Amino acid sequence: MKQKAKLTKLMMLISIAVASLIVPISGFAPPRPRVASAHHVPVVLKSQNPSHRSMPLSSATTAAASYIEIPAVESQQGQDLNRMQSKIVQLLMVSYIVSMCIALPVTLFPVWLLYKAKIIDRVTKEKVSLKVGQFCSRWLMRLFPFASKRVVVDANAEQLKNPEPSIWVCNHISMLDLFFVLALDNKMRGKNRRPIKILYWKGLEANPVTKILCRMCGFIPVDMADNGNGNENDYDPKSFKQMLKSVKAAINEGFDIGILPEGQPNPNPEKGLQPVFSGAFTLAKMSRRPIQIIALFGLHRMWNPDDNIGMKCSARDMAVRVYPSARLYKDSEEFTSTFEAVAGHFGAYGKDLPERELDMWLDGSMWQTELSRRAAMRMEAEDIKREAKDEKKSSKEAVKEQQ
Repeated sequence: MKQKAKLTKLMMLISIAVASLIVPISGFAPPRPRVASAHHVPVVLKSQNPSHRSMPLSSATTAAASYIEIPAVESQQGQDLNRMQSKIVQLLMVSYIVSMCIALPVTLFPVWLLYKAKIIDRVTKEKVSLKVGQFCSRWLMRLFPFASKRVVVDANAEQLKNPEPSIWVCNHISMLDLFFVLALDNKMRGKNRRPIKILYWKGLEANPVTKILCRMCGFIPVDMADNGNGNENDYDPKSFKQMLKSVKAAINEGFDIGILPEGQPNPNPEKGLQPVFSGAFTLAKMSRRPIQIIALFGLHRMWNPDDNIGMKCSARDMAVRVYPSARLYKDSEEFTSTFEAVAGHFGAYGKDLPERELDMWLDGSMWQTELSRRAAMRMEAEDIKREAKDEKKSSKEAVKEQQ
């Protein structure tokens, strides 16, 4: 067993070394993604969403965790790239994609050989492949810095120190999402992070490189019709049984699960999320694992899922926000409403909701406020209906008396 473990580590190092030799990184000092510090003084940020209505706040509901000061992004959105800058960013991005197409098959090949020779088992193959994929994505982004990356985390979050098994949910805004999640995973989820399996659209396997990555990492496919981004999802119900079986197996093998509740890339995140499906809530309830929210911003301005826009790079600023307070939701509507409010706002503006309001969404008190509001509206509607009925009855009685 010791020899087997040593051989596995040796082959992993060989894979990483091969990846390092694919690109001339000798003497290169790559820029690291900016990570917002949790020690900054938190500030209350006002929502710039004109369609967002302020809701009543309760003084008894405040979160214990302090949140991070996030620079305003409206000014960044105003700094569009000129034509030459756009072409340079596009060239760097294409170079990155081409390099990934070379690096992934080459670096994953030794791992595949070990698995085929039965020196390592399937689970080890998937965990090692995930690390190799993360390494390639991270270092090639440093070699081809087409994006200015900002990672926003809470340094005091318990999930960073003692990660618990979780269901990770994230908005979906670009064809680049998977690669950025892989590249920034060490900054997002910390050094002690658990291995993760991501649910993906099976149609991605039409690309041989994406197919190699997803299958080697053991990511879980979901069958869905290719009916274009921005249109209603058309899932194949027959695939759900196998998908649930794969998720259960992954959970039992020590993996976290990653899922994109929108089901497809959103070409217009500035307008809010697309319809959010409750599959993540179902998986969390089935596995008794809490849900943790991640939000992406800006990637659609480098590679938009709308074919009419595509790689017309209009900006290079991106941000990812990892929210604390993983928790179990009481019902699917509570989850979808929270995800739409929290991830939808960050995906549109690159910054959080106002601090107090964000705290209330994350600890569930905002949802309780919403339920109370709905109950009050129902009672008001019933009172109006009752008054109308009584008035009608009184009118009839008055007519009878006159007769």
